[in-house]
Amino acid sequence: MILRIALGAVLAAMALGQLASFDAMPTILTTYGLTSGAASTALAVALISAEAVTAAWFLARPRSRAARPVWLYTGVAAVWAALAAQAFARGLVLDNCGCFGTYAAQPLRWYVLVEDALMLLYAWLLWRGPRRVRAAPLTIRASTAAQTQQETH
Repeated sequence: MILRIALGAVLAAMALGQLASFDAMPTILTTYGLTSGAASTALAVALISAEAVTAAWFLARPRSRAARPVWLYTGVAAVWAALAAQAFARGLVLDNCGCFGTYAAQPLRWYVLVEDALMLLYAWLLWRGPRRVRAAPLTIRASTAAQTQQETH
């Protein structure tokens, strides 16, 4: 639950920063060298929308185990990580990675890749969490059944 609230706050800040500087987002995304023009605008709209929806879900329903917001979060994390990794590998110089739009701008450096790796790790943790929670009731039922069986013998 704490992870969802923290990620919801980060995603909300990202979406708000990008939305507040929306005019600059297509240009920022174009600097990654994969999109330009309308494709960069579409990517900006998709990222901001996914970040906003996921942030709202994580903050409003942090205990929810619904898969849809986790899919959205995983998609956002994967896109930002792929953009950064390919740009870094190609030696592109970016003055602003764009995660928060023109606000809290940071250049693309190795530590941005670490941040993106952490975002992917958090996605993995979100996917792993529901399986562990679902398994617990079966374990409790099995141990209760075993205990009941031992008491009757």
